Amino acid sequence: MKVTVDPLVCEANAVCVGIAPEVFDLNDDDMLEILMPDVPAEHADRVRHAVRSCPKAALALED
Repeated sequence: MKVTVDPLVCEANAVCVGIAPEVFDLNDDDMLEILMPDVPAEHADRVRHAVRSCPKAALALED
């Protein structure tokens, strides 16, 4: 599974960071960085939850 972000939609609310900090982070410019674009199986459930919880629907999953 791969997770991506649409930087034009993302408002850096950091909801995803709170749910899966191993996968998501905000850089010094308050831009979302995906630390693990290819999501390991042990983080898959939390990443799915983060994608569903994004207030701007800026995250997407690909199988």
